[in-house]
Amino acid sequence: TRRKPGRIMLIDYSDLGRSLTDAGRSLKVTVIGAAKFLHDGGWDSTKRYFLVAANQSHKIAVVDSKEGKLAALIDVDKIPHPG
Repeated sequence: TRRKPGRIMLIDYSDLGRSLTDAGRSLKVTVIGAAKFLHDGGWDSTKRYFLVAANQSHKIAVVDSKEGKLAALIDVDKIPHPG
């Protein structure tokens, strides 16, 4: 799949062994629209939410991995950089 700016791809690896043995099955991929210039990110302490900085957009995208959707797109004053 070609990378597109401003999109996050969630890939469900929970059924990987079965997917590899079943010729007709494939991994579940969820594409989530976010913000351009996604850069770096990391998990919150609960491992449910993934936060990723969109540096030149001055935003932080928060992805809910359990629901498979964008939980928030937070505007920030300065260029965000996690870490």
